[in-house]
Amino acid sequence: MLIADDLDKLLEILPNFVRQPLEQHDKRKYLIEVVMDLGRRPEARFPNGPEYLSRLLVSWSDLDFCIKKIGHFSGDNRSGIESTLHRISSIKNRNGNIVGLTFRVGRAIFGTISIIRDLLQTGKSLLLLGKPGIGKTTSIREIARVLADEMEKRVVIIDTSNEIAGDGDIPHPAIGRARRMQVTRPELQHQVMIEAVENHMPQVIIIDEIGTELEALAARTIAERGVQLVGTAHGNYLESLIKNPILSDLIGGIQYVTLGDDEAKRRGSQKSILERKTVPAFQIAVEIHERDNWIIHEKVDQVVDQILQGCMLYIQRRKFNNDGSISIICENSCSTEFIVHNTNTVNNLNMRSNSNKLLNKKKKVDFNFSLLNNSDKIIDQINNINLNNQSIIYKKLQLNNNVIQLYSYGISIQQIESIISTLNFSIILTRDIMKADVILALRNYIKHNSKIRQIAKSKQITIYTIHSSTINNITRSLKQMLHLYKIFYVDWEKVCLNKKYYQMNVLLEARFAIEKLVLTKKESVQLLPQISSLRKLQYELINLYELKCNSFGEEPLISLRIYPI
Repeated sequence: MLIADDLDKLLEILPNFVRQPLEQHDKRKYLIEVVMDLGRRPEARFPNGPEYLSRLLVSWSDLDFCIKKIGHFSGDNRSGIESTLHRISSIKNRNGNIVGLTFRVGRAIFGTISIIRDLLQTGKSLLLLGKPGIGKTTSIREIARVLADEMEKRVVIIDTSNEIAGDGDIPHPAIGRARRMQVTRPELQHQVMIEAVENHMPQVIIIDEIGTELEALAARTIAERGVQLVGTAHGNYLESLIKNPILSDLIGGIQYVTLGDDEAKRRGSQKSILERKTVPAFQIAVEIHERDNWIIHEKVDQVVDQILQGCMLYIQRRKFNNDGSISIICENSCSTEFIVHNTNTVNNLNMRSNSNKLLNKKKKVDFNFSLLNNSDKIIDQINNINLNNQSIIYKKLQLNNNVIQLYSYGISIQQIESIISTLNFSIILTRDIMKADVILALRNYIKHNSKIRQIAKSKQITIYTIHSSTINNITRSLKQMLHLYKIFYVDWEKVCLNKKYYQMNVLLEARFAIEKLVLTKKESVQLLPQISSLRKLQYELINLYELKCNSFGEEPLISLRIYPI
């Protein structure tokens, strides 16, 4: 990638005690911004954190020195340096006097959008999402140049704060042949967007930071006129736009719909549901989480529908590799780990009962508390434990390879099929209740249907009920059907290897607390106070059991409290 930053022009407007450290800084090419606040030390911000540039405090004269070289600040308290992409923002007090300046380094980076070049050639409207400072503006600047120069399209940039094409009347060369329309006041951006379409016949319009309802409405109007849109909005994920009442129109808008009883049962949903209003203004959405790691949604309308219906999402992740190549990965947006750890009350009770059955098959572990203070017998006590020096831990993993035939009632079949396919469960859906091994139903529906309950009783079919048809509830029930538990062990011979008697003493105390109280009785236990080196051993043991703990007390003696899952 080729980078042009004109950093010297930015440094020229800074006072000497701020400029000189930056000129000699070995990481100046990574500089993000310089902050000068009245009465504070000047600060430079880099990707790995901020650094002070001098011991001197910023004074009124230092701020005045910079302001005289900058020139006029617009209505949004922003200014710039002509023929550069740098942005200077001011902070004012109640009297309107400037008490702080932020010098944001603007860079033209060529080659950033090779990762989505194929999407630009489709002619579809593109929305970039990401947190501030992640590189959205840099990306759409490069997009404007590629569309105008390489694809030879008529491109107009709506440059509200002169961030895309730089300050001054002559646009920065980084935008290529694209034309730039400046906005006198930020609140008039939507008017300039419509004016661009009506007066200059663009094929593509570039908009940075769509943030108001009027701007979202203008974007929809432009899209309806057949003009390709490329815009940015704040928000890490597409779901954040759905929850944003102002910007939801960009992806089709959201509305409440009331279904009839039969339709609600057919869909397996509640009567009042959320649906997309209309066609999205942007057909493609890009989530920029890292500069070299982007998530692509090529069909925004379908993705929004899936989110509203609570379906499993498949996302396309694109990454820049070290060798310059680009890898495209299809993955599931719902992590299995998240689903596993959200267990409802019914499943908790079932899990405990299954765990207790497994525990009863093993001999009980009897510890003698008096031996905790008798170091000579600790090794013998550990070796005499009737578990072959191995401790039981239960994890939810697929164990049953038999195929289960499932009959669903009041729940969307497509939703269940999607989850089964994603997690590769050995379950087949059947529409014949007489062939079913288990029934999965909504609780409110099954309690009013005595016929299904009678069939299930006569055929000895187990009924699993859930309160609502969310992905998590369905997934938990399917896992419960498959009895997803497996025994894992902690090798005590390995844990106690090369340990001294006092170290094994504290380990034995922690083991007794975990296996006798935390795992069995689901009670939290506070261990005896120990020094840091012994506490570390206990902490490592607790991690082996995948439990959580907190520390209490003051140095040198702090005790750990262990909590059940």
